[in-house]
Amino acid sequence: MHFEALLLDPVRYLRCLRWWMAGKRLRARLGLAPLLGRAAHAYSLWQVRYEPLTARPEPPNPPRIIALVGDGTGIAATLASLAAERFEAQVVAEGFEIGSLADQRGAWLMPLASGDVLASGAGAWYRAAAKAAQAATQVIYADDDLKGPDRERHLPHLKPDWNSELFRHFDFLTGASIVRASSAPASNFASQGWAARLVTDALHAANRADEAALHIPAILHHRRIRPAPCVPLAPVQPTTTDHTLPRVSILIPTHNRHDLLGICLDGLSRTIYPHRLDIIVIDNRSDDPATLDFLRAIEPAFANVTRDDGPFNFAAINNRAVHAAQGELLCFLNNDVELTDPYWLIAMARQAVRADVGAVGAQLLYPDGRIQHAGVVVGIGGAAAHAHRLIDPQEEGYFYRHALPQFTSAVTAACMVVERAKFVAVGGFDAERFAVSFNDVDLCLRLAARGWRSLYEPRARAVHHESASRGLDRDPRGAARQAREVMALEKRWGTKLALFAPTGDSSSPDPFHHPALSRLSEQFVLDL
Repeated sequence: MHFEALLLDPVRYLRCLRWWMAGKRLRARLGLAPLLGRAAHAYSLWQVRYEPLTARPEPPNPPRIIALVGDGTGIAATLASLAAERFEAQVVAEGFEIGSLADQRGAWLMPLASGDVLASGAGAWYRAAAKAAQAATQVIYADDDLKGPDRERHLPHLKPDWNSELFRHFDFLTGASIVRASSAPASNFASQGWAARLVTDALHAANRADEAALHIPAILHHRRIRPAPCVPLAPVQPTTTDHTLPRVSILIPTHNRHDLLGICLDGLSRTIYPHRLDIIVIDNRSDDPATLDFLRAIEPAFANVTRDDGPFNFAAINNRAVHAAQGELLCFLNNDVELTDPYWLIAMARQAVRADVGAVGAQLLYPDGRIQHAGVVVGIGGAAAHAHRLIDPQEEGYFYRHALPQFTSAVTAACMVVERAKFVAVGGFDAERFAVSFNDVDLCLRLAARGWRSLYEPRARAVHHESASRGLDRDPRGAARQAREVMALEKRWGTKLALFAPTGDSSSPDPFHHPALSRLSEQFVLDL
């Protein structure tokens, strides 16, 4: 494994080895995790570590589960697998009346493609989950992988807990789930698409969208093929209904570096939105003469410039600026963000006005084109980190998750839109505990606690010259402040990372990640 990681990136591997020998164990593991997770034999090693721990005992008096199998290549192997796991099986052919099974009181249906087989122990997992399922749960789904012609297993898909926004663009349920028989439609099914229709109809029957599906975090299906995500997405275009979007106040803290601010404001001047933007530039103690001249030259009709001479506290600066904001939507925007798409704000505002959404974050790229932010995963490195960082947006990455709208635990305030009423309802940013770092993560988690989930919107894309004006926290004072904020996040939200956690530890503070994915990597790789 380590030899394969060395071949993948010799420079990075040797740098991590040097950190390890110098006693910087966490830094070394954070660097090694993505390399080990991409090694050729990573999945084989992962199976040895995790799968012996996934067995479940058979529950007493479980609900009835009827497997529905499409007639086609490999059906004999599928039926044999179902028999081994003690499932009833019914072959589905043209015109089969699935609605006839809806009267099976308390029963569940498992739609499968021919050629797919179940993992050993899958029957006990599903029966236990079906027996314990709440009334609102209409679908129970599991993780899966692919099996090749020589029965080798590859491309495991370790899925998030139920994410209805992601499902709009990526059917990760069909073929690896069971659904309540009572939600089956009465009509007959054609030979194509019957399994997906069964799943979607079951989800529509749910009373609460956020409780519609329950996730079993274990690989229970070995599949021949599986549905692919719907990428690329169509670009955002204005519509006739956009005039109903509310007015937006854009809050931009800045300190010197008028060159960066100028690029940011230029992007705002080209932003297309149905209403005039309420732009507020908050000058935090700029003392560069050229910057002061630049700020004085900004036309009041375009943006309002205010002065904040307090010490740099990102949370407090923005909280104070909100009082002067006039818009129903708030857009927190760093001065080092370069806005390259004129429709970015329309894309974010459409999502932010939803009743179930709190903060909306954009896809942010480094100047070299690689991803800087595609949502935030809570718990990475013992705090929180940007998902899918450093991958190319055109890469497949982890099942194209970086390219699809989805609920996330948090998004960055470098480019964030949230309804003012929701922001005020949770008390804004916590300026006492999170002056500089993690104030956005904490805000998103407090919004989620009120039922307003964070949403990552990749159709809003910008370039982020990260921390270009503020700098990095490498001085002793900045490092001490960063450590305090990490500890505050850990205390409030349980993000502590055990460096040597016991094998099979299934704890994870982020429901949209996975307990068997590494909490030492911003890129989604297996935990090794």
